[in-house]
Amino acid sequence: MQEIPVYLFTGFLEAGKTKFMQGTLEDERFNSGEKTLLLVCEEGEEEYDASAFSYPNVSIHTVENESDLKAALFMQLQEELDFERVMIEYNGMWQLKNLYAALPDNYIVYQELLFIDAQTILGYNANMRSLVVDKLSNCDAVIFNRVDTDQVDTMTLHKLVRGISRRAEIAYELTSGEVLTDDIEDPLPFDINADVIEIHDRDYALWYRDLMEEMGKYNGKTVRFKGVCARDKKMKDDTMVIGRHVMTCCVEDISYMPVVCVGDNLAQYANGTWLTVTARISIEKNKIYRGAGPVLYVQKLEKAVEPEEAVATFY
Repeated sequence: MQEIPVYLFTGFLEAGKTKFMQGTLEDERFNSGEKTLLLVCEEGEEEYDASAFSYPNVSIHTVENESDLKAALFMQLQEELDFERVMIEYNGMWQLKNLYAALPDNYIVYQELLFIDAQTILGYNANMRSLVVDKLSNCDAVIFNRVDTDQVDTMTLHKLVRGISRRAEIAYELTSGEVLTDDIEDPLPFDINADVIEIHDRDYALWYRDLMEEMGKYNGKTVRFKGVCARDKKMKDDTMVIGRHVMTCCVEDISYMPVVCVGDNLAQYANGTWLTVTARISIEKNKIYRGAGPVLYVQKLEKAVEPEEAVATFY
């Protein structure tokens, strides 16, 4: 099947998505004649002016209900319109997992941009934290607009993003019209160049996220951390997973985030046993990951005491 690139634009109402997408479709460098489906999942004060697009090659389709997002919808529109790519203005109040589940297998998200109104985001974060986390978790870049440096410190906005994602690029559009690129460095709370990388209990969530986002830099490194083990009957005696339960934003989203461990006689440890593991990391294919991932070759295992805060967080 032909690969269909998807350009995803997220953010809450009146965050600047429509204005940016309108400008993009007016630009011949991006819109040079490709048949494009513009899927609009949110209608704000700004409306699209198709007459200003650089080419009349854009078909606009509005989705009013989150429940209408299904693979069948994309397949139907594909058959009717025969488009080559998709641009989606996503509703900030809808969960992204529902969109990801609805995209057909040959639809590939090439870029995900998040637009944020700097004057309202702290209120959203205080009252709708789970939706903010949802939008920040997978985006490639965050664009803060309407940034008034007399009212909001860019460091506050920076920390908001970095509390969820270390890989997203960040830019600030000031009320003066100037655009600043975020260049604040975020040193990790552990020494990745140490002979043994020591991960303290409070830093497990940060380490796990960094490991999964930038696996290559950990290949061949030795790490030591505390976690709770688990295995099932399908695993070989030399395989288990060890990790921590992590809370991203609220109790409802707590999930177990482990890594695969390989070593001698691992079947002797009962599920739920707290262990301190010292292991060498190898990035390789493993069926538990359904692809490549960090496989830890155990050098030492010790029973451990459950930490005072059993659930790890990013704060």
